[in-house]
Amino acid sequence: MEAINQVIENFFAIMRTFRLKDAIDITAIGFIIYYLIKLVRETRAVQLVKGIFILLVLYGFAYLFKLTMLTAMLNRFFEFAVLVLFIVFQPEMRKVLEQLGRSNYTYRKLKSVFTESTSEEDILRQKRTISIFVDAVMQLHKKKTGALIVFERRTRLGDIADTGTIINAAPSVMMIGNIFFNKAPLHDGAMIVRNGKIYAAGCILPLTHNENVDDNLGTRHRAALGVSEESDAVVVVVSEETGSVSVALNGELTRDYTRESLTNGLNKLLIAEENEPSDKFSFLSGSRKEKKKNERQE
Repeated sequence: MEAINQVIENFFAIMRTFRLKDAIDITAIGFIIYYLIKLVRETRAVQLVKGIFILLVLYGFAYLFKLTMLTAMLNRFFEFAVLVLFIVFQPEMRKVLEQLGRSNYTYRKLKSVFTESTSEEDILRQKRTISIFVDAVMQLHKKKTGALIVFERRTRLGDIADTGTIINAAPSVMMIGNIFFNKAPLHDGAMIVRNGKIYAAGCILPLTHNENVDDNLGTRHRAALGVSEESDAVVVVVSEETGSVSVALNGELTRDYTRESLTNGLNKLLIAEENEPSDKFSFLSGSRKEKKKNERQE
């Protein structure tokens, strides 16, 4: 009982010195730890965390039993642990910073300073442009011609565009069809769409690092997932085998689009609703969200 009373007294002694800034400090640290655990759990970095935990247990074992050489070696390792963590977790840290930089709150603040509201004329122009791409995708769908179209949003894809051929031309159904014609020089890569124009074609995209992706997904769909994981781009994919139309966004793939569902989806994602881009999949009335499917795609 004395030990319990001592614990209670210590607790109230600490609470008497507790201030609002302490609550804010604890909340902030808790949020950061929670977000880091969530981020690590959804990536391959979880295996690295397990390895670091094993090293910590080994260090405790060596210190407890006074294993001098092992303790000294682990001490040397942990001296550079921060630098090692920065190097090992570089992809995950980059992803966090990119997500923070393109958050809707940050975007709203920057946009309110540097730009004005989207006019009705701009919205109509954007809808006409989307209609051209949808018409082209539907033609490719009927002909079962493979295609990979990346609609750039807030994250610039200049490094990816540099891997292809810069076009920077107004879109048309015929031009899009010619680019993805299976004997055309640029048909095998991705098309980058910037500000409603075909900015580049024949571009090489990074493949997804998600180990849970269906093994039956081909390179085209894996590339779509890859660029959507590293940016906020909206990626439309036409399967060369089945002609099915899919969309990748934020590392998730949705399938079986019709003309209507694709038009509605692109309008919601690419045209600012109340001048703000949407990152939600609420429009998926004619498609299915899935990460695994037993159907061969390219």
